Formats: sequence, structure tokens, C-alpha cells
Amino acid sequence: MPQFSIGFVIFPDLTQLDFTGPLQVLSRLPQSATHIVAKSAAPVPSDCGLGLVPTHTFVNCPPLDLICIPGGSEGVAGIINDRETIEFVRHKASAAKYITSVCTGAFVLGMAGFLKGRRATTHWAYTNLLPLVGATYEKARVVKDGNVITGGGVTAGIDFALSVIAEIAGETTARKI
Repeated sequence: MPQFSIGFVIFPDLTQLDFTGPLQVLSRLPQSATHIVAKSAAPVPSDCGLGLVPTHTFVNCPPLDLICIPGGSEGVAGIINDRETIEFVRHKASAAKYITSVCTGAFVLGMAGFLKGRRATTHWAYTNLLPLVGATYEKARVVKDGNVITGGGVTAGIDFALSVIAEIAGETTARKI
């Protein structure tokens, strides 16, 4: 059985917990490989100054079964108009089984065209902006609409990751993790 390929797209000023909470959970999915992807191989500073080291770049990223975009208001504001990042997300997500985000990472998915006509969630302070990217806000910590799964901010990222594990590998595996 081939490994299930999980990719996190990281960018400057992302909220570290929006990334590392789900990373901690999803990296424990049996028979999976986790990839941390950025524009370049250089360390990426989070919004708290912690440097995050990518395992892959946009150029050498393998095919992904699940793509996850973490949030961070300043970081997302910095990349939603970055053509290279949005095109990378569009390309990788279009072939993925699951297209996911945590917190304001939903707006990156929206800019890439994946939230049009879908229900989604994000950080509570930004829910009123979801219609700008074609989404309908649903008040929940985790929202699944087809193969698109969005999670609210920070601590909801762990709930999000556990619900993704349950979706992929079953409730028993999620409870063990």
C-alpha cells in the first residue's frame, strides 16, 4: 500500500500553532508521509519568531493526498496576492483527495478557488469575510464540505486534525492518536 502523502504549506508570519498542532496529529497517521513545503528551502519565520524548516520546496514537492494551509492573519495577508503561492496551492490541491485549512488559511484556499459555493469556517474574528472568497460561514470548529475540510483557529486545529484522521483512517485510529 502506498504511503498517504500529507503536505503543509508554510509561509512567513504563519501562526505556529495553526501549523504545529495539526502537524503533531496528522504526522501520526499510519502509513503516511508528512511534507513541509515552502517557496524555498530557507527557514520560514512564524509570527512568534520561531523558524520553521521546510522539507520540500514548491519545485520538488511530491504529489499530495492531503494539502493543509495553516493560518495567521499577517502571514495570510502577505500571501493571498502572491501568484506563485496561490498557483502552487491550486495545482497541488486540484489533485489532492483532501483540501484543508486551519484558521485564516481558509482564505488561501478561497483565493485558489476551492471555497466557491462551499461551507467553511475560520478564526472567529474573520468569519464575516468568508463570502469574499465565495464561502458560506458555518459556525463550527470543523466544517467538512465534500473533500474540503476547514478548521477554526489555533486550538480548533487539533480538533480539525483528529476529525481528518477519523475521516481517513476511522474513529478508532483517531482515538488512539
